[in-house]
Amino acid sequence: MRILCIGDIVGPAGTAFVERRLWGIRKLLGADFVIANGENASAGNGLLPADARRLLDSGVDVITGGNHIWRRREIYALLEEESALLRPHNYPEAPGTGQGIYATAQGRIEVVSLIGQTYMDPIGCPFRTADRLLAAEGSRLCVVDFHAEATSEKRALAEYLDGRVTAVVGTHTHVQTADEQILKGGTAFITDLGMTGPTDSVLGVASEEVIERFLTGLPVRFRPGEGPVALCGALIEADPETGRACSIERVCLQ
Repeated sequence: MRILCIGDIVGPAGTAFVERRLWGIRKLLGADFVIANGENASAGNGLLPADARRLLDSGVDVITGGNHIWRRREIYALLEEESALLRPHNYPEAPGTGQGIYATAQGRIEVVSLIGQTYMDPIGCPFRTADRLLAAEGSRLCVVDFHAEATSEKRALAEYLDGRVTAVVGTHTHVQTADEQILKGGTAFITDLGMTGPTDSVLGVASEEVIERFLTGLPVRFRPGEGPVALCGALIEADPETGRACSIERVCLQ
């Protein structure tokens, strides 16, 4: 099975790019299943129900979340209703779930959404949460979206889960890393998938506004960046019989 994991979709420009291009990209890459982080897909951060529907209608099979998924309370009801929309599972009491199992022509695939603790809000332990989720009956194929800041925490979770899941892919920093590899136990890993959004920006935000924030230290209302957009992520090929990853390849398409 070929699984395309897409980094944080940022703002209207990133959402429109996915809407316009994803079906063609799926065909180009031969992707059987698409996972995308959508916590920043709406204007002004967060994810609105209408934008979640747009992404799902555009060829995304599962949307994962992060700390910004809670910015728009309108999404809370959809988190309860839509099995293809996940939030980090290690929030102790929150709408929705961070685990889903999905049927495909190649067999079942499990997707897990977790969030880190280092430099993030204090939350449940992602390592112990993963243990509990994986102890239940799941699927041979399992991809974990780990939404975390610290590269060490992302790598540590991948090593901890090596051989137990198909892939651990990092999100949150919006910067694609060049460390993709198959770990010893057969788990694919990349520290961060990067972002899907405007390339002439600071992490998807208009550059001049971020610069003003650094120069003055004063609050600034961030505006989404504009201009050329790139979709960043990784394409993972996995054996449905064993659940092990065969390859992982960075993707960056404009």
